[in-house]
Amino acid sequence: MYDIENDRARSRVAKYCKQAGLYRVQYSVFVGTLAPTDKDTLELRIEEEIDEEVDRVYIFPMSRDELRQTSLLGQAFDKKLVTDEVRAMFF
Repeated sequence: MYDIENDRARSRVAKYCKQAGLYRVQYSVFVGTLAPTDKDTLELRIEEEIDEEVDRVYIFPMSRDELRQTSLLGQAFDKKLVTDEVRAMFF
């Protein structure tokens, strides 16, 4: 989850999140599964883009069980995509 003022930095961070395999569930919120090394790499890439004086980035670790217990209301994202229960998608 992030609040980044600079448009270019914000776009790059979104791109890095997508490249890491995260799913966008809101404009500035991504959810997904990352290996510890991938999480560290993503953090380093994000740190290079943001202005630590004004920008905010939050990374909340969550277990699969915690994700399964999450309540989704309204137009929520598909938890099956995030928990890797869906193995293939066709478009």
